[in-house]
Amino acid sequence: MARKTIKVGYLSRVEGEARLELSIRDGTVRAARLAIFESPRFFEALLRGRHFDEAVDINARICGICPVAYQMSTVHAVEDAFGIRIAGPLRALRRLIYCGEWIESHALHICMLHAPDFLGYESAIAMARDHPQAVTRGLALKKAGNAILAKLGGREIHPVNIRVGGFYRVPRKRELAELVDPLERARDLALETVRWVAGFDFPRSERPYTFVALRHGREYPFNEGRVASSDGLDIPVRAYDAHFEEYQVPHSTALRSRIRGAGHYLTGPLARYHLNADLLRPVAREAAKEAGLGPSCRNPYTSILVRAVEVLHACDEALAILADYEEPEQPAVAVEPKAGVGHGATEAPRGLLYHRYVLDGEGIIRDARIVPPTAQNQAVIEEDLVEHVQRSLDLPEEALRHRCEQTVRNHDPCISCATHFLKLEVERE
Repeated sequence: MARKTIKVGYLSRVEGEARLELSIRDGTVRAARLAIFESPRFFEALLRGRHFDEAVDINARICGICPVAYQMSTVHAVEDAFGIRIAGPLRALRRLIYCGEWIESHALHICMLHAPDFLGYESAIAMARDHPQAVTRGLALKKAGNAILAKLGGREIHPVNIRVGGFYRVPRKRELAELVDPLERARDLALETVRWVAGFDFPRSERPYTFVALRHGREYPFNEGRVASSDGLDIPVRAYDAHFEEYQVPHSTALRSRIRGAGHYLTGPLARYHLNADLLRPVAREAAKEAGLGPSCRNPYTSILVRAVEVLHACDEALAILADYEEPEQPAVAVEPKAGVGHGATEAPRGLLYHRYVLDGEGIIRDARIVPPTAQNQAVIEEDLVEHVQRSLDLPEEALRHRCEQTVRNHDPCISCATHFLKLEVERE
């Protein structure tokens, strides 16, 4: 029997550290193992015994690219436990800072991490020699997103202004007005990016994904909604544990997820688009149509195009929020701790992010659970690898290795986020 093993010892242009191993026998791909080998960071254990206010800043450290997602899922879960609902300008400001995170995160992935795959370069630095305008445009978009984070969060990395109940300080209307001109320029750049990415040569693919994302019903989801799937699931966030479960495989430090009784699923831009395309801002909806996207997209290689559409949506959404902004009377609503279990889910750039906390009457966290999007997607990434490599076995080994890396990068994995927990079992004889 002819056996062959292809190894990628270190995946480049992804956030975090992982390796890939493919086993091929008699012309058939038998297994694909995406091994996340970063040290687990035990954030769930770190939160136990902490006051709920501490959790917001602790969880921001899970990721330097999408800290707002972790902070927002935290505050929503704690507020759920305490029976708090945020409305009006404070809710709008939460959507605004989420816009900033989507813009900076997606721009980084599109222009620096993923575009080189389609244009034949090993890195964004190499690509910049021939495509300086594209790289400059990406950096400008990231700067616009960072400006929102700095204005609302107090700084661009690991914001410090977000709290349960709202913010420590809310900006004056004139302060937010400073964001309008940069965001109007960013919206133009985002539209250019959609048109640029639409011209890429996408490998043909059609995957039978089960999509899972938040569905709000009146707005494209950032930080509120019900958990929905393409197979008809439609549940409140509080029912997440009843429908989803985590499990572990030996070759990875990340827990995986599946729908109970139904198997693996995909979360992220393709899922959001499938379940919410009708709720995109008009300029983004028109750009998606112009770029050739229909009401759904199941080609993982075109995920970069959906991300570009989401950047455009986020720029336009941010401008709409700024136009309607009225300063709230207080930066936060009153918070009264009480014993309870709280659930929260938001849409990180990479997909659904679920948090659950058990709190006592003093507001101390007694148990915590965090389910990051990359951990949820890991099994599907491996399934993609088996499918795409099987169709590409005639490629030279180096080209096949590159296609494997590109297939992983389709999902913009944030591997550091996925290594927050490890179930350790020791067998002794």
